[in-house]
Amino acid sequence: MTPGSLPAPDGTLPTTPEHANAARDFRLRMAVINRKTETTLDTTRDRYGRTVHAGAAAAARAQRDKAAVDAYAIHLAPHAEALLDTARLVLDELPPARHVAGWRAILDGLAASAAEIRRGLDQPPAPGSQAERTQHAHLWPHLTAWADHSPIVSNLADQREGQHHKAPLTDEEQQIWTERARAAQRRGELDLTESWYAADGQPITLAYLVEDDDSTVVALRGDPGVPGWQVIGHYAHEYEAGKVLPAAVPPGVLRADVSAFNRPEPVPEISLQELIQDVIEAQHAGDASNALLSATQRGYDAGPMIRLQELLETSRQFAHALETTQGRQIAARLSTLSRQIEFLTREVEDAAEDLGATVAVLPPHRTPVLRARPRPAVDTTPPTSPPRTTTAARHHR
Repeated sequence: MTPGSLPAPDGTLPTTPEHANAARDFRLRMAVINRKTETTLDTTRDRYGRTVHAGAAAAARAQRDKAAVDAYAIHLAPHAEALLDTARLVLDELPPARHVAGWRAILDGLAASAAEIRRGLDQPPAPGSQAERTQHAHLWPHLTAWADHSPIVSNLADQREGQHHKAPLTDEEQQIWTERARAAQRRGELDLTESWYAADGQPITLAYLVEDDDSTVVALRGDPGVPGWQVIGHYAHEYEAGKVLPAAVPPGVLRADVSAFNRPEPVPEISLQELIQDVIEAQHAGDASNALLSATQRGYDAGPMIRLQELLETSRQFAHALETTQGRQIAARLSTLSRQIEFLTREVEDAAEDLGATVAVLPPHRTPVLRARPRPAVDTTPPTSPPRTTTAARHHR
């Protein structure tokens, strides 16, 4: 449950929720277009992820680009300018925070992309021509910019006066509830359920405060992992908290150049399952050794063990980027695990080289099992079954 926006009061800010909804709708349509394209592109690649049908891949991307241009023209173009105007007005009213400058740069970039897309829509080439394909390919990065960053613009457009939190607690009540929550945290009875950032850049966390088998929803401001956080309200349930607490702003990203719609081309790779099968089917020590060495291969087409280490390192960066005490602790654990994987990888490489150096084969007594049983010839008469003698017949004789 993430707090939503309150209804807009009468004021000077333009209240146009349809503009924000149009941006959300465009993002959803782009996600559908992108997923359909990725499914098609999968059919143009071999088992290792290498593109083997370049023409079909180019056609799939051209179809994707055209569908994206059409979706923007129909669903977002009539709202883009008004949406940006509203977002800028709201951004000017936000309290100072570390993310404000970045958001302003995003609005400026989206305005430039909207102008570029508008020029393309105003001067359409002949349908189906190479010029149309070229133009659509040129517009694709601008379209994905809107799809990637529309949550920020929509959130700004949803912001309204009166949304800033007014603490329902007096200073004395706040101190009392904060002490109760800290005591519960020491007992292990402060259950954190959700966290988000408010427009002023401060983290808000919902938690259940458990006392004598009874629980109360409380809202904390600050990092619950370090001293200094405070309870800013208590509520009967999460829905009530969501109506009065500061609204959530879109969370950040680990890397600034991330794009859900412009992922890099997949790198050719061999799965662990295939390497295991290679060892099972191997008869020479060198074949099993090669499978192990493939798992530890480094570089462009890195093996699974190297990819696992990359996953741990990227996860370490993510945990550290949370900028919380618990996040930094987890980042340290992941760093240790990454070093252990590096050590294990080197050990596997050494073992693989030793295995390959044995110059040995499996002994012949390890014979395979014949899986296909021979069937009798078509003109062969099956043997006659011996007559059965019943117990009753034996008794009769």
